[in-house]
Amino acid sequence: MIKTLKISFSLKMTYCMNSILYALKQIPLIKRLLPGSLYGAEGLKAVITILALIWEVISAFLGKFVYLLLMVFLVSGLYGAVPQRDSFLHILFFLTLIGAVMNTYMFNPTKDKYYAILLMRMNAREYTLVNYSYEILKVLVGFLVFGCILGAMVGVPIWVCVLIPFFVAGCKLFVAAWCLRDYEKTGKANNENVLGKFVWIAIALLLAAAYGLPAVGIVIPWQVIAAVMVLALVLGLISIRKIYRFENYRDVYRQIIGDWNIRLDTSKSVVRESNRKLISMDASISSNRKGFEYLNDLFVKRHQKILWRAVKRQAVVCLVLFGVAVAASLIFPVFADGSRELLLSNLPLSVFFMYLLNRGTGFTQALFINCDHSLLTYSFYKQPGAILKLFRIRLREIMKINLLPALVIGCGMALLLFTSGGTDDWLNYVVILVTIPVQSMFFSVHYLVLYYLLQPYNAGTEIKSGTYQLAMWATYFFCYLLIRLEMSTLMFGIVCIALCVAYSAAACALVYHVAPRTFRIRN
Repeated sequence: MIKTLKISFSLKMTYCMNSILYALKQIPLIKRLLPGSLYGAEGLKAVITILALIWEVISAFLGKFVYLLLMVFLVSGLYGAVPQRDSFLHILFFLTLIGAVMNTYMFNPTKDKYYAILLMRMNAREYTLVNYSYEILKVLVGFLVFGCILGAMVGVPIWVCVLIPFFVAGCKLFVAAWCLRDYEKTGKANNENVLGKFVWIAIALLLAAAYGLPAVGIVIPWQVIAAVMVLALVLGLISIRKIYRFENYRDVYRQIIGDWNIRLDTSKSVVRESNRKLISMDASISSNRKGFEYLNDLFVKRHQKILWRAVKRQAVVCLVLFGVAVAASLIFPVFADGSRELLLSNLPLSVFFMYLLNRGTGFTQALFINCDHSLLTYSFYKQPGAILKLFRIRLREIMKINLLPALVIGCGMALLLFTSGGTDDWLNYVVILVTIPVQSMFFSVHYLVLYYLLQPYNAGTEIKSGTYQLAMWATYFFCYLLIRLEMSTLMFGIVCIALCVAYSAAACALVYHVAPRTFRIRN
C-alpha cells in the first residue's frame, strides 16, 4: 500500500513539475531565463518535490478552508432574515450533496490514473483504494479542523461541527458505492466530468436551494440537518464494504479514461463540430461593406447563434426576473425595503454578476476557432495596420453584444429602486443606469485586450498561455472580493465609471503598441 502511494505521488510530481516549467516558459519575462535543460535538472526536481510535499500538506487544509470560508461562511453572513448558524448549515448541506456527485475523486479521469493503470499496468484495485482512501482522509482532516473553527464562530453546536467531515465523507462514499453498483448492473461507468442533463438540472436546483432559500427566510432546521449527517455517516460506513470488495476497477477506468490522446482528439472534434452546427452556411448571406468591415460583417452574420443567442437569453431571463422583483416590491413591503437597501448600499455586487454574464471569452474563442485560426497563417493578416483596424472593429462588436443584457439590468435595477421606495437623490438613478453598461464595456475591453496581447491558443485551439490563465483567475478573484464591499451607490458608481473608462483607455493604448508583436498563433 505504501509503495503504491509513493509511486502515485511520484507520477503526480513528474507531470506537475513539467507542467509548472512549461507554464513558466510561457511568461514573457521569465521564459528567456529558463533553458530547456531544466526539465532534466535533478536539483530542480528535488526542490519541486519538497515543495509538492509541503503543498500536499497545506492543500489538505487550505483548499477546505477557502471553500468553507468563501462558499459557506462569508455568504451565510449576508442573510439578515435568518441566524447565520442556520444559513451556514443550510448552505453546507446542499453544497455537500452537489460535491458528492460532482467531485467523487474515484470517477475523475485524471492523467495519473491514465499513466498508472493503463500505461504502467499497476494493480487497478490497489491503486484506486490507496488513492481514494488518501483523498477521503484529507477530507476528514480538512473539514474537521475548519468545520469546527468556522462552525463554532457562527454558533453551531460543537457536536454538529464534529459531524461535518463525516457527513461530507459519508456522502462521497455512498455516491461512489452507488456508481459501482450501477456499473455492475449496466456495464456503464460514471464519469464525473460528463454528467447528464438531468443531473445538471438537479445540481442547479440544489444550488438555488442553497443560496436562494435563505434569502427569503427559509432554511432547513439545524436539528434535521444533524440527523441527516448521522444518516450519511451510517450509509458511508456501509458503502465502504462495496468499495473494498469491487474487483473491476481496471475495466471502469479503461472505459472512463480510454486512450488519453484519442479522448483529447475526440473532445476537440466535438467542440469543432458543435461550433460548426451553430454557424450559418446560408450562401445568400452577404455584405455591402468593404475591407475588414466586410470580413467582420460576414463573421457576425454567420455566427449569430454563437454570438447573440446567449445574450438574448440572458436579457430575457433578466427581464423576467426584474419583472417579478418589481411586482414583489409593490406587493410585499418587506421585500421592497430589502431591495431598496440592497440597491443603495451593495452596488459592488453588480460587478461580479456582470463578470458572470459577460460573453468576452466566448467571443474571443469564436474569433480564434472560426476566423483567426486560419487567417493568422497569412502574412497580410499579421501586419500592424490590419491587426489594429480589426481590433477597433471587434471591440465595437463585442460591446454591442454585451450591451443588451447590461441595458436590461441597468433599467431593471433603476425601476426596482423606484418601485421599492425610491431615493431623494435622482443621481442614484443616473449612476445605476450608467454604471452597469460601463461595467459591461470594461469586461468587453478586458477580454479582447487579453486576447490580443496574450493570444493564448495554439494551432490545435488549446489554451497554452500560463499568463492568460493567471489573468483569468485574477479577474475572477478581484470581482469576487467586491462582493463584500459595502459602499453607497453614488460613491461606488462614480468611482467605478472613472476606473472603467481609465482602464479601457489604457488597455486600448497598450494594444496599439504591443499587439502587432504578440498577436500570433502559439507553438
